Amino acid sequence: MSQRVLMKGNEAFSEAAIRGGCRHYFGYPITPQNEIPEYMSRELPKWGGNFVQVESEIAAINMAYGATAAGGRAFISSSSPGIALMQEGFSFISSCECPLVCLNVCRSGPGIGGIQPGQADYFQATRGGGNGDYKVPVFAPSSIQEGVDLVFEAMDLADEWRNPIMIFADGLLAQMMEPVILPEPRPEVKYEDIKKLKPWAITGYGNDDSKRAVIKSLRLVPEEQEQHVEHLFEKFDRAAKELIRFETIDIEDAEIVFVAFGTMARITKEAIELLANDNIKAGLIRPISLWPFPYEAFDKLTEKTKVVVSAEMSKGQLIDDVKIGVKGRFPVELVYRTGGIVPTSLETAEKAKKILNKVGG
Repeated sequence: MSQRVLMKGNEAFSEAAIRGGCRHYFGYPITPQNEIPEYMSRELPKWGGNFVQVESEIAAINMAYGATAAGGRAFISSSSPGIALMQEGFSFISSCECPLVCLNVCRSGPGIGGIQPGQADYFQATRGGGNGDYKVPVFAPSSIQEGVDLVFEAMDLADEWRNPIMIFADGLLAQMMEPVILPEPRPEVKYEDIKKLKPWAITGYGNDDSKRAVIKSLRLVPEEQEQHVEHLFEKFDRAAKELIRFETIDIEDAEIVFVAFGTMARITKEAIELLANDNIKAGLIRPISLWPFPYEAFDKLTEKTKVVVSAEMSKGQLIDDVKIGVKGRFPVELVYRTGGIVPTSLETAEKAKKILNKVGG
């Protein structure tokens, strides 16, 4: 049986990336993810990997782009404004169909903001800040163990889908400590095996010594560009069906149904218990995949539901997807804090009770 170890979130996520096969990390310091480049600089070389502290977040994603184009497994991380600087890179890498795993340890904003936890990068993550038609699958853990599992799996998913994969965590998950079970390391991929596993990668001449792989984003012929976009969205349409993940708790007979992810989901789980003490039935829809969003989860709501509450550490971003999922069947309200303030479960429960009274509960 695997042994549980007590680890800080950032360090656990880093170890999961290494065990998932990451051998290239390009990082730039920014709070609250600084333990990740520190950990990778110390531990990655022990596994035969390469750590590079770059001059900016723009350099980080573009160096990672080069490493993945050559068939390597790369992992990058940053926080909110640093992720904003990487947006052009996500567009390029998605267009060129290269695999990459990125962790956003979200802080409060906008702008430079503060170093406290936040969730206001939701639009940036799920809608994309880069140019053109592209998608990035986004997964949001609510515990360090789930973060470990998602980072580890994402290293494979990125290769399978040939696309960037984002893990959306917040500063609280990154800085807290919890016991985790670390996965067994994946078998080492030798350089000479890359061409067999990734025939699209840039590794020089192929086995027949006649053709080099070419990876490009520039397509000046409109018909060629349109054909490429259609090809990408055939993949994204499949991903929208196959990558959906969510958790539901007691939603079938709930008067109040919370929708929350990450740390906020943990808080709402406690709020549900507090509401039960007042004989108010509450439930939770927890999106694990933020894109694709689990709209299908809302189909399970019944006529017993009186209100759906989007609980966020942002000024209302998740709520847009909640409204789409609800399809006008129930009123949708918002419970939130911003500025890096993490709401308490008691505060969340009290706000939910007021909302229920307002809608006639």
